[in-house]
Amino acid sequence: MIDLGVSKLALIAVVALIVVGPERLPKIARMAGNLFGRAQRYMADIKSEVNRQMEVEEFKKFREESASALKEVENSIHSTVQEANTNLSDQADIFETSFEKLPVDERAVWDKTKRQGRSSWGVRRAARPIWFKRSAGVRTRVQSGAARMKRFHHSAIK
Repeated sequence: MIDLGVSKLALIAVVALIVVGPERLPKIARMAGNLFGRAQRYMADIKSEVNRQMEVEEFKKFREESASALKEVENSIHSTVQEANTNLSDQADIFETSFEKLPVDERAVWDKTKRQGRSSWGVRRAARPIWFKRSAGVRTRVQSGAARMKRFHHSAIK
C-alpha cells in the first residue's frame, strides 16, 4: 500500500489544518476515519469471500477424490467376495462328502433352551409390572430393619 511515515502524516495534517480550518477539521477527520473503516471492512469481506470460495473448491475436489477412492475399494471388495464365493462353492462338495450329519437330540436341545416355568420365583417376581408393584405395595427396594426403625421412629420426626 501507500508508505506513510510520521513526517508525511504530519505534513498532511498541517496542510489539512490550513486548508479546512480548525473549526471543520474534527468533522472532516471523523468522516475520513469512518470512510477508511468502511473501506477496511469492505476489503476484509472480499478477502473472506474469496477464501470461502477457495475452501468450497478444495472441498469439492476432496469429495470427488474420496468418492473415487470409495468406488475403488467397493470394487475390490466385490471382486474379493466373488472369488471367495467361487472358492467356497468348489470346496463345499469336499466338506459334504467328508462329514456326516450328527444326530440331534431334540429333547436335550429343548431342555437347554426352555425358559423356566411360571412357578419359578424369579420369573413370577419379574413378570409383574412396576406400576402394579407400586399400587399393590410390593417392596422393590430392600431396607434394613435398623434403617426402617430410624425412618419411622417418633424421635426422628420433629
